[in-house]
Amino acid sequence: MVNDLMEKAGQDLLDFAVDREDVNWLMARLPQEAEIKRVTVEYELHILKIIAVGWSLSYYLENSPRKTELLEFYWNSVNEFSRGISTTTEYMIGQKIDYFEILKERLEMYVAALEKHSDAAEPALVIGPEFARICGNVDDIFTFMTGSKMFISTLNRVKEYLEVIKLR
Repeated sequence: MVNDLMEKAGQDLLDFAVDREDVNWLMARLPQEAEIKRVTVEYELHILKIIAVGWSLSYYLENSPRKTELLEFYWNSVNEFSRGISTTTEYMIGQKIDYFEILKERLEMYVAALEKHSDAAEPALVIGPEFARICGNVDDIFTFMTGSKMFISTLNRVKEYLEVIKLR
């Protein structure tokens, strides 16, 4: 029964992580004057959201005995999803990519930025500029804010979900 709850939660969280609604909403509000490649921002928003879900599980379930189990279900689901993306992309562009590896690299970048700026008042104050840097223009405030909004929104939604299923 507990295993079923963790498996369902892992799948629910993956479904949320790959849902495009909030990415589309943020992209529609990214001002035209943003000095950034919009396609890059959209691509990186998807990655940031997937990573932020996993990060928020570690954060909100820090002292929970269920943390490891839920993280395992979530990241296994992400890995499976990533294999599908990698295969589809290879067929479309004729080049092999490892989407899960890309996710791991981005996670490492964000974690390194958080460690480097461990004195920041809020993680979003680190994630926003790092997101803009990854997108190609660390000085673009619009991209900074878009990444920060995605991160904060994702954390809040995961927190709410964990409260509903009584894991937090």
